[in-house]
Amino acid sequence: MSEIREQVGAGRWLQLAFGVVCMCMIANMQYGWTFFVNPMQERHGWDRAAIQVAFTLFVVTETWLVPIEGWFVDKYGPRIVTLIGGLLCAIAWVMNSYADSLTMLYVAAAIGGTGAGAVYGTCVGNSLKWFPDRRGLAAGITAMGFGAGSALTVVPIQAMIKAQGYEAAFFYFGIGQGAIVMLVALFLRAPAKGQVPEVARVSQSKRDFAPSEMVRTPIFWVMYAMFVMMAAGGLMATAQLGPIAKDFKIADVPVSLLGITLPALTFAATLDRVLNGVTRPFFGWVSDHIGRENTMFISFAIEGLGIYALSQLGENPVAFVLLTGLVFFAWGEIYSLFPATCGDTFGSKYAATNAGLLYTAKGTAALIVPYTSVLTSMTGSWHAVFLAAAGLNILAAFLALFVLKPMRAAYTKGTRAKLAPVLVP
Repeated sequence: MSEIREQVGAGRWLQLAFGVVCMCMIANMQYGWTFFVNPMQERHGWDRAAIQVAFTLFVVTETWLVPIEGWFVDKYGPRIVTLIGGLLCAIAWVMNSYADSLTMLYVAAAIGGTGAGAVYGTCVGNSLKWFPDRRGLAAGITAMGFGAGSALTVVPIQAMIKAQGYEAAFFYFGIGQGAIVMLVALFLRAPAKGQVPEVARVSQSKRDFAPSEMVRTPIFWVMYAMFVMMAAGGLMATAQLGPIAKDFKIADVPVSLLGITLPALTFAATLDRVLNGVTRPFFGWVSDHIGRENTMFISFAIEGLGIYALSQLGENPVAFVLLTGLVFFAWGEIYSLFPATCGDTFGSKYAATNAGLLYTAKGTAALIVPYTSVLTSMTGSWHAVFLAAAGLNILAAFLALFVLKPMRAAYTKGTRAKLAPVLVP
């Protein structure tokens, strides 16, 4: 069996494909959540903000535990970590199907986040190791699975929720997704020395930095702050898309585009997931050619403008579909650009752990999501939330070009002697 696994997983592009499949299988745990919020509120009478605490717990555990899971990947390889992650994901959604209290919902969210983080961190970290010459593209293709993986199941999940209840959707999709992850995990492996090329178009560090060294550098914290700024707006849109459409009174309004007619929320959710996936390899590929920071500036600025436009025009069903698509297209690339930049700056040896530490910024950003519901209740509209998110995105765009770019240029081109003063006590 071990010989078969090694033969099947021999090529790096095949390893990349295995990672994409695993990411597709855990995508609904984040991007499918919005479809369950309203049904749970109607069934149990729970407050919407209280339900969204579960989403925050999921994202926090999904991200903040990734450095630990990444350490296991760097030490023991990707197979065992992904196998356990798939099992935890299945257990979490089965628990959601039986949850009759917020406490049980929160516990399931924490278990699911731990499992999803194990799978996500492993697959992204492994892609950075297999493709040092094309980190932007490889990380983007891998992250595409997480961004677009739920696109094909938007309609089936909504149909099952409507026909059999949200509990059935949690149960059957949870078991199916988890089982596929566990199967594919058997064929994952890390590259051996000499199996990957070393040529790259973008600036890269000349040595590998241990996690303890990386977190003592100002450049890491600049990237961390930017990641939080960018992740906050996108997570808000991910978790609150259904409630926003409901409050705008357009969720069930038919929208016709390109010969397709669907309810506005269904149309937006499907388009968003496709674009959220496509953007990751696209902007990753662009960054391999024009540089990480230049690409960040362009995409982050588009995101800020898109969110602002959504705040002004979102009550129009067609505009809602198109603008949410633009928002997700300009947001999803953070999951390829930041890991690739981290790998370029701090090396490949500890890529899974280092990228995992940076990825915890997503968990930090998730702490903001429940407060968006509170702020909306206080102000009576989503306007203030949209303006804050747009402002953070524009700020991140300028930080990329005028702060991160010159810092990283000096950092990666310097000798070890020049790098030493950058460390802070």
